[in-house]
Amino acid sequence: MKPDADTRAAIRCAAFLFAIGLCLLGTSCGSPPTIWKAEARSPDGLWVASVETIQNGGFGSASIDTVVYVQRTNRSEPPTEVLGLSCHGPAPRPYVLDKANAGGTIDLMMKWVTASHLEVTYDNHPDLYLQVVRIGGIDISALDLSSEKDKVAR
Repeated sequence: MKPDADTRAAIRCAAFLFAIGLCLLGTSCGSPPTIWKAEARSPDGLWVASVETIQNGGFGSASIDTVVYVQRTNRSEPPTEVLGLSCHGPAPRPYVLDKANAGGTIDLMMKWVTASHLEVTYDNHPDLYLQVVRIGGIDISALDLSSEKDKVAR
């Protein structure tokens, strides 16, 4: 039994719509934009701490995440995620890598206290979802300053 002209047209139309859907899916699944990033080298130069804030957009999937990494400078290993924070918005300059987004919506700051101690401070009540306290001989302190401000405000 041979399909009639209407069936063939419907199949072509469905195939065309499927192809368009794949193209749209492929273009919309790129990397989310980084809206802020910074680095801090340890005093002895053996480590570099880096941070980036990523802003995801979309229906039901919008989020702002700030991630801190550490990496040895004398090795070719990829950086290791040591702190992950889900941030509340809005970003001052949404979806743009800009100085206005410094601190990643949570006023995050990194400081090497010593060559083996990285201190990270942040504010504005982010949700901390990952914290590594020691890696490769360095200690990592994460201090939430928003609770201190809440005490002063009372």
